[in-house]
Amino acid sequence: MSPKILISACLLGRPVRYDGRGKPLHDPIIDRWKAEDRLIGFCPEQAGGLPTPRPPAEIEGGMNGEDVLAGRARVLEVTGGDVTAEFIAGGRNAVAFAHEQGCRFALLIDGSPSCGSGFVYDGSFSGTRHPGFGVTAALMRQAGIEVFSDRELDRLAARVEDTA
Repeated sequence: MSPKILISACLLGRPVRYDGRGKPLHDPIIDRWKAEDRLIGFCPEQAGGLPTPRPPAEIEGGMNGEDVLAGRARVLEVTGGDVTAEFIAGGRNAVAFAHEQGCRFALLIDGSPSCGSGFVYDGSFSGTRHPGFGVTAALMRQAGIEVFSDRELDRLAARVEDTA
């Protein structure tokens, strides 16, 4: 059986991002996986109860999702609202959904305080980014789901082919 891939819903073009838009990932590999019914779209932020659109949020203090899960950092909106609980709940819902659907891999949009898997923003809302994982990406990794960013499509394709 071909492995399933949980994918950030925004990468499928669904208007679920904080700004109410999608950010579709156009690539022949994505088109093939859609045709093979391998992609399972999911938005952890919506699954955590956040509205769309919503204020931008970042992990405070140059920290990452692992710090949030350990209680050392919070996810804060640009308005100052604390949405840590919603981000953790959404990440847990994403992991549960991935397991229910048989997803061994996750293709997540980079930079997001949920889905970032290569970098996240530093909490200053200045556009400064640093290496790290968002909350959902950290939870996926803890659950044994292999996480790839939208910039690692070729690497993910190689792993999918290895396991097919």
